[in-house]
Amino acid sequence: MIENENVEPDKQRPPDEKPVIAKPIMRDPMDRDPETPSREALSQLFGRVLDPGTAMQVKGLKTRPTAYVGHRILVPTERLDDVLPVLQEAAKFKGWTLESDPDFKSWRLTVPDPDQPDRRITLGQARYLIDIIPGQTSSSPDAWVLLQLARANSGIDALRGVQLDHIVTPTPLYEPHPLYEPHPLYEPHPLYEPHGYRNRTPVAFIGNPPRRRKIKTLRPIVAIMDTGVGRHPWLDGIVNKTVTLDGAPIGYTDPSTDSEEHPDQVGPLDGGLDATSGHGTFIAGLIHQACPDADILSWRLIPSEGPLAESEVMATLAQVIELVTRYFDGRDDGQRIDVLSLSYGFFHETAADTASELQLRTMLRALSVMGTIVVCAAGNEATARPRYPAAFGPWRNDPAAVPSVSELPIVSVGALNPNGTEALFSNTGPWVRAWTTGAALVSTIPKFRGGYLPSARISYEGRVREGLDPDDFSGRFAIWSGTSFAAPLLAGRLASRLLSQMPSDEASHRASRVTLGWTCVAAETDIVAP
Repeated sequence: MIENENVEPDKQRPPDEKPVIAKPIMRDPMDRDPETPSREALSQLFGRVLDPGTAMQVKGLKTRPTAYVGHRILVPTERLDDVLPVLQEAAKFKGWTLESDPDFKSWRLTVPDPDQPDRRITLGQARYLIDIIPGQTSSSPDAWVLLQLARANSGIDALRGVQLDHIVTPTPLYEPHPLYEPHPLYEPHPLYEPHGYRNRTPVAFIGNPPRRRKIKTLRPIVAIMDTGVGRHPWLDGIVNKTVTLDGAPIGYTDPSTDSEEHPDQVGPLDGGLDATSGHGTFIAGLIHQACPDADILSWRLIPSEGPLAESEVMATLAQVIELVTRYFDGRDDGQRIDVLSLSYGFFHETAADTASELQLRTMLRALSVMGTIVVCAAGNEATARPRYPAAFGPWRNDPAAVPSVSELPIVSVGALNPNGTEALFSNTGPWVRAWTTGAALVSTIPKFRGGYLPSARISYEGRVREGLDPDDFSGRFAIWSGTSFAAPLLAGRLASRLLSQMPSDEASHRASRVTLGWTCVAAETDIVAP
């Protein structure tokens, strides 16, 4: 027997006694915390990263990392009178003030109650800025500290619905994944590396464009809230970017910030295309390929370099839901949306408690009750940690999570490789309920030309010879990867299934909207209709 040198001989374990080995707490290796956004991305929104190792804690809440806007907090408008005094008291304790954000228009929305569709509920949100009381010294305002102090003073339930303004990120692969670099059998020509810029690769498309037919039924309508859609022969006349709410624009409409027209806005004149420039055009092209007969609605929401605040997402989504609600009520100023494709998300800081996200979840469920199939990208962090809003959908092996027959499920989509295996970059887990190709897809992109040049260029007999230019998209097509693109591809396939069952008039469609939606969802996912 090998003796333990740190124990006295007479106190050593008897030879016939088995050692007591402490079992480590095993954690699912896929349930890891993803990398946080870069410092450059965070700086655009005055963002912070919540580090559970150093962050203020309240008993009863287990926290995990997330990114959020540090100097503001979101409050449900229906609870302002109850919640504001609690937050203001906590703010005063830290030497901070709490004032309504003049740059944010508080919104209020009345929608069908997902749990009782025959009645209506009201949702709404206000945004408050945290600042230092004039004439005092204090630590830098921090929404997480404010929220935790308020919870400690009044209890977790008293702050239900109050939340951080999370930083939401789109879900294309920005930089080439090391496992998705080209691996040909033979060595590639050195003048044809790198194969693209920020994971977008120019490609020549030689096939025929999708063929749009004249049909006698209603066309399915797929909506996207993304970077907008640029000019492209395939999409001109197919994508509608003019839908407003009572004449007011939805999302961003300033032409000078349109990344599908001006792809170099961050670090202008540096020659580099911004991370998400072309993202919405690529998505629209995938929907059009999957269902050429669908109409596409586009609202611009994501900036050219990607990150945006959750409060902006919800405010824009509220306008879109108001249009669908009016259609649901039979009003002429409403707008039918059969499928809504969302290619962005965030990680919530409290893994087992999403009570503060109650409004966003209820908003998406209200769309589901009104017959809109909501499709969400699962994300590219290679983790099983739930990412929202995709994880609001029903989880596998959880019967209680399956919606009723009167409500469509929120569908989360992971990415497959071209050979049908799961892409390593894709998020996964029991909350991912559909899989479709998301790696190395070919689709439309605006006619961008970035500042990079081919690695070599010569002239011979009056003709130019050069290597591949990694950011010259003059050919208007590209290869790109990410669950950002798996989601709209599935959305297009759902629209294609809807097309074969669409009635010829809107009244009939309103009457059958959820039944038709369930038929399509059951065919394209592993979610079984109740």
